[in-house]
Amino acid sequence: MTTHRMPRHRSPKPLADPNRPVERAVMAALILAVLAGLAWICGMIYTVATWPL
Repeated sequence: MTTHRMPRHRSPKPLADPNRPVERAVMAALILAVLAGLAWICGMIYTVATWPL
Protein backbone atom coordinates (compact mmCIF):
# COMPACT_ATOMS: atom_id res chain seq x y z
CA MET A 1 0.00 0.00 0.00
CA THR A 2 1.40 3.38 -0.95
CA THR A 3 1.16 6.39 1.29
CA HIS A 4 0.21 9.74 -0.16
CA ARG A 5 1.36 12.87 1.54
CA MET A 6 -0.78 15.96 1.54
CA PRO A 7 0.87 18.79 -0.35
CA ARG A 8 1.88 21.74 1.73
CA HIS A 9 -0.04 24.78 0.62
CA ARG A 10 1.28 28.13 1.64
CA SER A 11 -0.90 31.16 1.43
CA PRO A 12 0.51 33.72 -1.01
CA LYS A 13 2.03 36.80 0.52
CA PRO A 14 0.31 40.08 -0.32
CA LEU A 15 1.94 41.95 -3.18
CA ALA A 16 2.30 45.16 -1.21
CA ASP A 17 2.26 46.16 2.43
CA PRO A 18 -1.03 48.03 3.11
CA ASN A 19 0.84 50.54 5.28
CA ARG A 20 2.92 51.85 2.40
CA PRO A 21 2.46 55.54 1.58
CA VAL A 22 1.64 54.86 -2.08
CA GLU A 23 -1.24 52.59 -1.11
CA ARG A 24 -2.57 55.23 1.28
CA ALA A 25 -2.32 57.92 -1.37
CA VAL A 26 -4.26 55.81 -3.87
CA MET A 27 -6.97 55.05 -1.30
CA ALA A 28 -7.23 58.73 -0.38
CA ALA A 29 -7.54 59.67 -4.07
CA LEU A 30 -10.27 57.07 -4.62
CA ILE A 31 -12.22 58.26 -1.57
CA LEU A 32 -11.94 61.88 -2.72
CA ALA A 33 -13.10 60.86 -6.21
CA VAL A 34 -16.15 59.08 -4.80
CA LEU A 35 -17.00 62.07 -2.61
CA ALA A 36 -16.63 64.43 -5.58
CA GLY A 37 -18.89 62.19 -7.66
CA LEU A 38 -21.53 62.11 -4.94
CA ALA A 39 -21.37 65.90 -4.58
CA TRP A 40 -21.77 66.29 -8.35
CA ILE A 41 -24.78 63.95 -8.41
CA CYS A 42 -26.39 65.81 -5.49
CA GLY A 43 -25.75 69.10 -7.29
CA MET A 44 -27.39 67.81 -10.46
CA ILE A 45 -30.43 66.54 -8.52
CA TYR A 46 -30.73 69.92 -6.78
CA THR A 47 -30.41 71.75 -10.10
CA VAL A 48 -33.10 69.65 -11.77
CA ALA A 49 -35.38 69.85 -8.71
CA THR A 50 -35.18 73.65 -8.57
CA TRP A 51 -35.27 74.20 -12.36
CA PRO A 52 -38.05 76.63 -13.27
CA LEU A 53 -40.54 74.65 -15.30
